[in-house]
Amino acid sequence: MSAAPQPPAPGAYKFTVRSAEHAVALIREKLGPSARVLSVRPIESKGLFRFLRPPSLEVIAQIDAPASVLTAVSSGPATPPSHSHDFSADSRRQPPPTTTLGLAGLLRRSGLSEPALNRLQTDAQWSGLAALPLHRALAETSRLLRAQADARPSRAPLSRAAFLGTAGVGRTTALCKWISSEVFRRARGGHVVAVEFDKPNSLGPLTVFSQALGVPLAHFPCETQIAVPGGFVYFDLPAFSSLRPADNRPLAAWLDREQINERVLVLNAAYDRASLRDAHAAGRDLGATHLVFTHLDEVPQWGKLWDYLFDEALEPLFLSTGPSLTGDLEDDVPGALARRTLADS
Repeated sequence: MSAAPQPPAPGAYKFTVRSAEHAVALIREKLGPSARVLSVRPIESKGLFRFLRPPSLEVIAQIDAPASVLTAVSSGPATPPSHSHDFSADSRRQPPPTTTLGLAGLLRRSGLSEPALNRLQTDAQWSGLAALPLHRALAETSRLLRAQADARPSRAPLSRAAFLGTAGVGRTTALCKWISSEVFRRARGGHVVAVEFDKPNSLGPLTVFSQALGVPLAHFPCETQIAVPGGFVYFDLPAFSSLRPADNRPLAAWLDREQINERVLVLNAAYDRASLRDAHAAGRDLGATHLVFTHLDEVPQWGKLWDYLFDEALEPLFLSTGPSLTGDLEDDVPGALARRTLADS
C-alpha cells in the first residue's frame, strides 16, 4: 500500500501561471488553504511569441512554519530557510514584498484600473483581506466588489426605452437580445420603433427577427407609447458621436420631446479604455440610465469594466457574450465580472 502524501514543507514556492484564477487553483492544490501570496510579477513572452501568447504571472507563495517550530528556532542561531521550491522552468528566488502588494498585484493583473483598486483599498475591509490566504482573499475581494457595484437604488423593469450607442458597438444586436429575453423569459409583448434623422439607420437583423418573434416593428413617425397592458416599446436609434457632441443634439432633442426617460447605453467592451471613456461620457450627456456591454467574447480581461459598474447613475442591464440573437446574454453583470476577474467562491 502506498504511503499517504506528505504535506508541503514550510518555505517559499514559485509558480508560473496563466491568470489569477489559475494561481488560486494551483496554490490550493499544491500548498493547501493556509498558503499566502508574497509577490506577483507579470512575465512577458520573448521574441515573436510576445505577439502570440498572453503574458504569464510569476506568483510566489509561502507556507509558514508551525508555531512550535518557530518557537524552537527562535531560541537558536538564525539560519537561512532550507526549503525553496520552484514550479516554473527557469526561476530564481526573489525577496518577496508584503502580502498586500501580492493581492494588489493580482488585481491589477486581472485588469482592475488604479481608480477601482484605490476604491477597494480605501474600504474598511481592505486591511483584513491582505492577511487572508490567497483563495479566501480573492473570494472576499470578489464579494466586496459586487457589494460596491450593487450599491444603487433599484429601478423598475424596463418598459419604454431607447437603445443608444456609437457605430459598430452592436446596438441593434443588443436590442434583439433584449427583446428575445422579454418574449421568451418574461412572456411580455410589445412593439419596436425604428427611428431615422438626417442619416439612414441600418436595422440589420431587426426586421426579420422581430417578425419571427411576433413583435411588430414600426417606423417613426408612429405611436411611441406602450400599446398593450404590461408590455414594452423599444426604440432603435441612429448611432451617436462620441467625439462631436453637437452632432447629438437632434437625438437628445427627440428623446426629450418624446419623453423617453429610459435610455440604454450600449458600449463595446473590446474597445480600448480611452474609446470606452469617450463613449460613456457621450452617453451620460444623452441621459443614459442603463448600461449594456457587448463583444465580451472578444475580451480576455473583463476587469476594466468595474469602473463603469461603480457609476450609480447607470444600472447594468446585461453583458453580450456572443453573436446569438436569442442567447449569449448574462444579466447578472457584477456576478459575471467577478467570476471572470477573480476566483469567486
